[in-house]
Amino acid sequence: MSKMCQVTGKRAMIGNNVSHSKRRTKRQFDVNLFSKKFYYVEEDCWIRLNICANGLRYINKVGLDAALKSAVAKGYCDWKDIKVIG
Repeated sequence: MSKMCQVTGKRAMIGNNVSHSKRRTKRQFDVNLFSKKFYYVEEDCWIRLNICANGLRYINKVGLDAALKSAVAKGYCDWKDIKVIG
């Protein structure tokens, strides 16, 4: 799985390291990703998502079911990509 949030679709960005003498070299800004376990009430099961901090705030705001439906509609994840735990 690539380093991408399954809720918001955030990916790593490319930028520059800028030294004191203003020399620029390419670098990658990684997204703040972590694996989190949620209880999905509609399906009565536990699921594991790779989400960023902003995705966690979004789930807290609109709810897990609405966030997952929004992510699937926008193409950030698919229902078969969501890992069901027991």
